[in-house]
Amino acid sequence: MGKDKTIEKICIFGVGGVGGFFGGQIACRMNAEKDANLEAYFVARGSHLDAINRNGLTVITPNETLVGKPTLATDDIDNVPDPDLILLCVKGYGLEEAVKAIGPKVNKETIIVPLLNGADIHDRIRVHLDTGIVLPACVYVGTHIERPGVISQNGGDGKILFGKGPGFPDFKAENVVKFFEEMGFNFEWNDDPFPAIWSKYIFIAAYGLATVYTGKTIGGILTDEKAKKLTLDIMQEIKAIADKKRIDLPATIIEDAFSKGNNFPFETKTSYQRDVETKGKLNEGDLYGGTIVREGESLGVATPVTASIYSEIRNRLGG
Repeated sequence: MGKDKTIEKICIFGVGGVGGFFGGQIACRMNAEKDANLEAYFVARGSHLDAINRNGLTVITPNETLVGKPTLATDDIDNVPDPDLILLCVKGYGLEEAVKAIGPKVNKETIIVPLLNGADIHDRIRVHLDTGIVLPACVYVGTHIERPGVISQNGGDGKILFGKGPGFPDFKAENVVKFFEEMGFNFEWNDDPFPAIWSKYIFIAAYGLATVYTGKTIGGILTDEKAKKLTLDIMQEIKAIADKKRIDLPATIIEDAFSKGNNFPFETKTSYQRDVETKGKLNEGDLYGGTIVREGESLGVATPVTASIYSEIRNRLGG
């Protein structure tokens, strides 16, 4: 399945930090190559959407500044023709709504690559979508909307790790891999993507919970012994869950995950932390603390550190 499906119509659903980072690159290359067969559609909203429609989307990285204009930017996916590839780039708390929105645009050959935090995103998608080819994925990149129409990268190497999803053992990846290569993406394909996804989850969930609990940045975690121990304890609890699920993680996963914090500037805040600090904004706490506690309970794995600090975080935030 998917072997002969050329990728020409791409929908980036959610053009925030991550979606804008990759969507901007796609639009820029589409504009430069003037490929009439390549179409890029952005689903965005508000002032960010307005700015994209006026001036295109600007992506600022440590190495370059790109500007790309999509084929269409809209807040209504009904305006988008059925895509060959959907990059699903919403936050975890917006996933259910997003999946329901893309549902009518998805057929059995549509490829969906979810680029959002979480270890159980594939399962969450499948609750609401029973067709399409979902390729479980994760990405290492620190990005945010600097101002409407402008995405800034402030950490991470922008690497996508993805692979075959359950139920599609015979999926042929040549065309999606070729497309990622043509776009100049930093990526890695693995037939079994779940070790990479759980490795990322150990990193992002532990740092996310620790930064919110302590109020420290990623650099602050790295340089404070108590915060460092807290983060490592959470990582150990997540690894115990992954081990129980028979995820084949490297023997050095805890050391590797913790050291990834060094790839970000000292003052970098996690996305969970930024959301919590924005009054009235939804956050990904349940994707981290909630998931860890529930998975631990269902598998008989103790998660006392995560349970304690997540309970304290929730109490601070009022539930």
